[in-house]
Amino acid sequence: MITNHGNRHHQEHSNEIGNSAMSVAVATSLLSYSVHSPRRLRLFKPKPSSISLSISPPKPTQTGVIIIGAGLAGLAAATHLRSKNIPFLLLEASDGVGGRVRTDLVDGFLLDRGFQIFITAYPEAQSLLNYKSLRLQKFYSGALVYYDRQFHTVADPLRHFIDSLGSLSNPIGSVSDKLLIGLTRARVLAKSDEEIFTADEASTMNFLRERGFSDSIISRFFRPFFGGIFFDTQLETSSRLFNFIFKCLALGDNTLPADGIGAIPQQLAANLPPETILLNSRVVSVDFDENSKSKSPIVKLQSGEIIRCEMGVIVAVEEPEAERLLAGKRKMGNRKPPRSTVCVYFTADRDRIPVKEPVLFLNGSGKGIVNNMFFATNVAPSYGPPEKVLVSVSLIGKFEGVEDEDLTAEVIREMSDWFGESTVEGWKHLRTYRIGFAQPNQSPPSDLMKDPTVESGLYVCGDYLTSATFDGALVSGRKAVEALVRDRAVIYV
Repeated sequence: MITNHGNRHHQEHSNEIGNSAMSVAVATSLLSYSVHSPRRLRLFKPKPSSISLSISPPKPTQTGVIIIGAGLAGLAAATHLRSKNIPFLLLEASDGVGGRVRTDLVDGFLLDRGFQIFITAYPEAQSLLNYKSLRLQKFYSGALVYYDRQFHTVADPLRHFIDSLGSLSNPIGSVSDKLLIGLTRARVLAKSDEEIFTADEASTMNFLRERGFSDSIISRFFRPFFGGIFFDTQLETSSRLFNFIFKCLALGDNTLPADGIGAIPQQLAANLPPETILLNSRVVSVDFDENSKSKSPIVKLQSGEIIRCEMGVIVAVEEPEAERLLAGKRKMGNRKPPRSTVCVYFTADRDRIPVKEPVLFLNGSGKGIVNNMFFATNVAPSYGPPEKVLVSVSLIGKFEGVEDEDLTAEVIREMSDWFGESTVEGWKHLRTYRIGFAQPNQSPPSDLMKDPTVESGLYVCGDYLTSATFDGALVSGRKAVEALVRDRAVIYV
């Protein structure tokens, strides 16, 4: 949730993200209802306006499965439960679905909450999402790197062969580096995802150095490009995650949905029965009913209301919130500091930008606070009014103690160095997002195939269990449901 304190905007992250003989008969046989206040619970209603009914819906007090958190992981879990005819309730603390993957409409512009791109080759996403309905808009397969006060092209030779030939002699790495990129591509394409996720690992930085990449291409390209994906400019992130992303980039395109990145969770939610998604429903505790014969799980809401379930609870929130809810039930280990980012949006007239191409700009200079930027309306014109341009600038880190106004001023100064004062002077600041928990920290040692089972009847999902990607969140939701169904099959035999 974005709250406005004067000119400052902060994000409060929301609760995130078979067997026919085993399927619970029908949802209505398990649900009982009572009157409840509309201020506490709201049913999900798909876009266009982004949600919420103000009526007084009946409140279910029992169901088959309770999912806590309507981010990508929770929505994926709900999708798989529905496919198995298992009744469920999806409880979301905030006013909308999506978790970290949300889009706000501000003055006619679509503002994604932080820099986010969708890679079409994500395998789990391909099985769950309707790409055609998302109307995915492609980035240029490469980047423009700012170095030595000039822009230099880095291009995918299989998609932009002429551009890649012209870039062979530029200072963003040597010819040998560019050949090594081709070899790395061939290596990752020869491996399955499981082989990648279980391979020996190092930090991405050490991995690149061990493979023979020069300091120039690491600092001028890999650091800003993958640092922008991982929110980690030191490239401490596991080489397992690097290789998975590298493989997906080789197979697919970087894209944005025409209706914003939030269209992805909106699509998943729209395929679920609206009455199964309860918004503004913060969970404060998860326990087991010791007085019942089956010790069925119970969930308590902040409002004091209790919801029981027959089969189990799936906790699909961010790792810090999962730790709080599962205190004493699951050993979470020593959690590493999360990755953070700041995203600053500007608007400009269409004649006040230097390019029309849908290209990502990278800061390869090693100086300044800007890591990467792009003109969002060049990628997806639907992100803004016809006569205007949306500018998205990404910084890595929290920038605690620095006021939004000071950050904005420094970004404008750096962008003026990049593009010229006459181009940037007309840009108008639109909004700043500070994302404290942008991604879980997946530096080595990592385990990208964690067990979702806490105990029988209690499961977790989220990208911190798999890979810190959209795909990882979706995979984790499926795995949590698979674990629940396996456990119930054993219990009911």
